[in-house]
Amino acid sequence: MNRITVYERANFEGLSREFTCDVPDLHELDFGNCIASLKVVGQPWIAYTDPKYEGEPHAFEEGEYPSVERPNSFSALRLVHHDLGDPQITLYERPNFQGACKVVMEETNLAYGYFNDRVASHVVQRGVWLLYQHPGRGGWHCLAWPGEHLADYKPELNFQARLSHLRPLRPGRPL
Repeated sequence: MNRITVYERANFEGLSREFTCDVPDLHELDFGNCIASLKVVGQPWIAYTDPKYEGEPHAFEEGEYPSVERPNSFSALRLVHHDLGDPQITLYERPNFQGACKVVMEETNLAYGYFNDRVASHVVQRGVWLLYQHPGRGGWHCLAWPGEHLADYKPELNFQARLSHLRPLRPGRPL
C-alpha cells in the first residue's frame, strides 16, 4: 500500500501521522505546517506549501527523509496516482509548441546542449516531470503532469525559457 508517514521533528521524532490518500488541508487534521521529516512507501507524494494543493510543490519519492528542505511549511499532501513507468515529454523552443522540439524520456541536463535556456513550451505524454530552472536540479522548480500542454512558459511558469534540467518521478516498488 502506498503511504506517507510524517513527523513533527527531524530524524523521525515527535508526533507522527500516517496517510494513504490525499490530504487537501493538513490544518484540518491538526498537522499543518509542522512536518520536519517523513517516510514514503510506494508511489511518490507531493507536499504543497498551501492548502488545496496550491503553493510550492515538493516531490518525495520512495525512501526516508530525516529532514526536509522546507520544514514546517507543508499544508497539503497528494499521492501520485499516475503511471510513472515509461515517461515522455516533448520540449519546444518557442511558445505555442513551435520551433525546434526535443523528446525526453529520462533525466536530462539541458546545459550541455542546444535546448539549455531555450525551452518555451511543452507537452507531457507520460509520467510526472520535475522541471528545474538551473542545471543539476537547481533553482526554482515546478511539476508537469501527464496530458499537460503548457503553451508559454513566460506567463504560466515565469521561467521565461530558463529550463535547464528535468527529470521524471520514479515509480515506487510494487507492493
